Amino acid sequence: MLKSLQLGNSGLHVSRLCLGTMNFGVPGQGHQGDWTLDKSQSREIFRAAIDNGLYYFDCADFYGVGACEEIVGGLLRELLPREEYVLTTKVAMPMGSNPNMSGLSRKHIIEGMDKSLQRLGLDYVDQLIIHRHPHGLPWHVAVPIEETLEALNDLVKAGKVMYLGASTMFAWQFAELQMTAERHGWARFISMQNHYNLIYREEEREMNPYCEKTGVGVTPWSPLARGILAGAYQGGFDKGRTDRSTGSDRARTENLYRGDNNFLIVDRLVETAAKYGNTPAQIALAWLLSKPAVTAPVVGVSKVSQLENLVAATEIQLEAEDISYLEELYRPLDNLLSLGMS
Repeated sequence: MLKSLQLGNSGLHVSRLCLGTMNFGVPGQGHQGDWTLDKSQSREIFRAAIDNGLYYFDCADFYGVGACEEIVGGLLRELLPREEYVLTTKVAMPMGSNPNMSGLSRKHIIEGMDKSLQRLGLDYVDQLIIHRHPHGLPWHVAVPIEETLEALNDLVKAGKVMYLGASTMFAWQFAELQMTAERHGWARFISMQNHYNLIYREEEREMNPYCEKTGVGVTPWSPLARGILAGAYQGGFDKGRTDRSTGSDRARTENLYRGDNNFLIVDRLVETAAKYGNTPAQIALAWLLSKPAVTAPVVGVSKVSQLENLVAATEIQLEAEDISYLEELYRPLDNLLSLGMS
């Protein structure tokens, strides 16, 4: 069974793993349409998660253009009492062609949250995450951060959102948001959902230390590097062996992971996994969980067996020499945010 941890220095407790639900929805709908699970397939994974003590779930309005929230909300209402799970959703990405249907303006935040609650069938979410910084996407209007923060605070005061989280931005941007919220007496962010794994470690420079120092829980997305660290690509991007790695998602994966040593690091991961008698995915997750700032990685799975393997990975304790061996080949990379977006 998974352990529970305090999320940052807030009063909220979460399971050691968070189930990412981007691949749950209506097959063919949304940017992940060619590897989406329907409600029946999703239900099996939700039940397995609950049976293993996982009660922290992450979704977003953008996933499946609303379909993900409908599936997730329906399954949680079916399977658990409201007080027994923690649910996160996100706002910022485009939900339509109208310019007011994306970004982090007051209008889109308030209207977007109401739409999310309708799709989820809930009165509130435990955490609302801003999917990017208010100025973090090319098509976003550069809304004043005070407008964004006050709108988020109003949702907290209205009881529609219990806590706030943020995702994927420069550390200086996150610090500015936190300081501005504190100056105005508004709700601050309790978590950072950032891009962090064994082959993309740029967050170790500033964001992770900042979060650890200021009591913000780190909940990394893509802990297995979109399947690279789980063996979805057998030594190269042209050698995918899953629906996702051979489909339209491959281009996105190549754009995110540009390191020359990616697959050399994977070779060491495979070697270390053999030493411990575990899978590469388990060792990659165990490595991530060894980092002091990390609270609950957001894991995505398409099979119950994958989920059960990742739950087992939370019990693995890596030796310091093996951690060093896995990290040795990493070389500094361009921060993906400096190239436009991550």
